Amino acid sequence: MRREEYPGLERRKYIRLDSVFPVSFQLLSLDGRQIFSEWVQGFTNNIGRGGICLAINQLAPDLAKILKHGVAKVSLKIEIPLNREPVTAVAKVSWIKDPAEASHKYLVGLTYEQINLDQNNKIMRYARMRKLFVPVVLGIIFVVSIGLSLNTYINIKLIRGNKALVEQLVKIVQESSVAKQKIKMIAKEKEDLQLRIQASQLEIKNVEEEKKNLENAGNLEKAQAVKKIQELSSLIEKLSQDRVSLQEQMINIQHKEIVVTEELLRLDETKSHLEKANIDHMYQWLKVHQNPRTGLVASFEGDSDIANWAFTYDQSLAVQAYANFGDFERARKILDFYDKKAKRINGMFLNAYYASDGLPVEYVMHSGPNIWLGIAILQYTKKTQDYSYLRLAEDIAQLIIDLQNQDQGGGIRGGPEVNWFSTEHNLDAYAFFGMLDKISDKQVYRKAKDKVLDWLVQHAYDKVDIPIRRGKGDSSIATDTYAWAIAAIGPEKLLGLGMNPDRILEFVEQNCQVEVSYIRPEGKNVKIKGFDFAPQRNLARGSVVSSEWSAQMVLAFKIVGDFYYHKNMIAKARSYKSKAEEYLVELGKMIISSPSPSGQGESCLPYATQDFVDTGHGWMTPKGKSTGSLAGTAYTIFAYYNYNPLELKE
Repeated sequence: MRREEYPGLERRKYIRLDSVFPVSFQLLSLDGRQIFSEWVQGFTNNIGRGGICLAINQLAPDLAKILKHGVAKVSLKIEIPLNREPVTAVAKVSWIKDPAEASHKYLVGLTYEQINLDQNNKIMRYARMRKLFVPVVLGIIFVVSIGLSLNTYINIKLIRGNKALVEQLVKIVQESSVAKQKIKMIAKEKEDLQLRIQASQLEIKNVEEEKKNLENAGNLEKAQAVKKIQELSSLIEKLSQDRVSLQEQMINIQHKEIVVTEELLRLDETKSHLEKANIDHMYQWLKVHQNPRTGLVASFEGDSDIANWAFTYDQSLAVQAYANFGDFERARKILDFYDKKAKRINGMFLNAYYASDGLPVEYVMHSGPNIWLGIAILQYTKKTQDYSYLRLAEDIAQLIIDLQNQDQGGGIRGGPEVNWFSTEHNLDAYAFFGMLDKISDKQVYRKAKDKVLDWLVQHAYDKVDIPIRRGKGDSSIATDTYAWAIAAIGPEKLLGLGMNPDRILEFVEQNCQVEVSYIRPEGKNVKIKGFDFAPQRNLARGSVVSSEWSAQMVLAFKIVGDFYYHKNMIAKARSYKSKAEEYLVELGKMIISSPSPSGQGESCLPYATQDFVDTGHGWMTPKGKSTGSLAGTAYTIFAYYNYNPLELKE
């Protein structure tokens, strides 16, 4: 049966392959006893259950003649991909097609005479699989492409929506600031008008008395008296008209005040909703940046040099943020890393690890980050009543106590390999030991806490000159030591030590509060009032607002406000609460949209209003105008919710 004579039948019986596989063959006599050729290479073209179509390139003329005359059988070795041994078969020639002009490829139709049934089924399964493979793969590719396109579309919309939310907040905050400024101007204008009205009333009263005296006096000539009285009457009338005009102005100003106040109330209500929404998105940003493999959260997003760094201090803030939102599984992932995987040196954790694989970034270890990790464990333990990591917290505490015992004054060095003493680290330790004392009720931590406090009084607090020094023998000013003194020791205890919390906050406002022009990522220039890392006069770079340290100050104002509220000093409490709200609103102007694809435009805060500048304390701010900061973002969330990480609340 020749293929060209029965094309319909051949299409039904044979499966066209999208790829070929090799077939070796040799010619046998019809009785199978005599071999007419060596093994020759061919390739499958079509496959059917009863035979195959073989494509042969450069077939020798004598072999082609034998095949055409049908005087030989064909012994086959069919190589199926992924099959260890070739399938063997014997077939007879059903038809042969000569090569076209300028072509040397013969097509030979073969019908099986001998083939193992299982092997034949295997060939057919493979052929059908190959037949379906391309459309299935194309279908999968199509579905995946549609899914990716849809996901991309959703992400783009999500990013745009998140960016719009940030921009709305910044716009509303600016409009609210303008409205508040208008109210201040109106209040000043009202005060001036009130004074003018009072002066006018007094002048009218004086003129009226003068007129009355003239009318009662008899020592002037009548004509002269009449003239003077007329002049005074005219003056009274003019003054009365002026007073009416001033009163009308007052009415207009009062109306304007009502309008602006109503607008401010509307803006503040909108701002309140937008602030809450952006805080929620900031927490979302903390979630999406947790590495699923290590549990660590990259400290900075946007600076390629440190994009994968996870600082231990920052991980402490992330643990506390997760725990405060009830995401205990996320918190445990970070704590599990430090408990089971993190590289330590003599028991102490390093300052930073790579978020992607947990390997050390640098072999530097300081007391502060270790203490903060201990603080995170204790805050987590308090909230969950899960004591799994308490042993780790006590291990950290013992390392810090060992350092403390090496100093006659009971201070804690910056680390086992350094000689400097930081006020900040000792404030951390005071809070840490106090928390451990509450949870474990062990006297060793109570003693350690008291020794730290004695060191702070001796070396950090100066009631005359600088309220809080940066460290032992270091009179530099660091904003965070002022905020953390309030947060760690508390206003009540500070007063007992002769340290006035009002003076502490007043000092840092006078020395470290700045107002800067901040160019937002979209190019908009906004004025932001907040707190620098150090007094601006000490640095040539100009003023910089730190998001993290400004948020710490917001929290300090709230703590002191609460203190005075409980003392029933309501006016003072409101004053501090107002300051806290003012600086928190200013931080809202710094909120940016996440610059990374994974961040999906979620809200976060940059580390500072300027990139790559000296903080004044031995490190630079990150590079990049849109570098999101874990510490700045987390601490702003803490400030918003009035959560003090240095206090273990009952």
